[in-house]
Amino acid sequence: MAENGFRAGPEATEPEAPAAPGEAGTARSGDGGAARTAPVVADRSEPVTGPAPVPRPLDTIDRAILGILESEGRASIRSVAERVHVSRANAYSRINRLVDDGVIRGFGARIDHERAGQGASAYITLKIVQNSWRTVRERLRALPGAAHIALVSGDFDVLLLVHTPDNRTLRELVLTQLQSMPEVLSTRTLLVFEETDLPAMHPAPADRAADGGEGEQPG
Repeated sequence: MAENGFRAGPEATEPEAPAAPGEAGTARSGDGGAARTAPVVADRSEPVTGPAPVPRPLDTIDRAILGILESEGRASIRSVAERVHVSRANAYSRINRLVDDGVIRGFGARIDHERAGQGASAYITLKIVQNSWRTVRERLRALPGAAHIALVSGDFDVLLLVHTPDNRTLRELVLTQLQSMPEVLSTRTLLVFEETDLPAMHPAPADRAADGGEGEQPG
């Protein structure tokens, strides 16, 4: 995913859509309208040191805003405000709060990987040496085409999604790069034949919001 930071402004128009996940847990053993451009904020896709702040509870309007930005990251503040029935100032402050609370971690573009020249995609499962998760994660982050990394429970320890130009490149990535890592005990490659992006899970509310007098329709 292409990533760009964003802080909404009262006149901001084009946030670019959310970015990628972080880490969790420890590993186990295994065998085998015209407006000014929005100012920039720090990219939140990098791991954050120290305990994460506890986010404030989300209400219906917050969830509706998330749904809009998930499916249409370039939506303007005016458009978001109109669709959730609040003022532009209210929408602006809500998006800033969602960014500050770490609910929105970044903005980016949805990529058609095949059209972008990455026609071979695969999920790769890895069994890794006990307590090596952080080292493995940093090695995987450096791999060309790595799109998603997760520490999981079950029959394997790590799930990796990669996009590569072709099967030969994918094979080289697995056999030469992954299996040469001393922390990796075994791998299994699952080719992706077809992908479908699911729709946003936060539908906009149908009724006008009553949010402390901020529910007016912007002009």
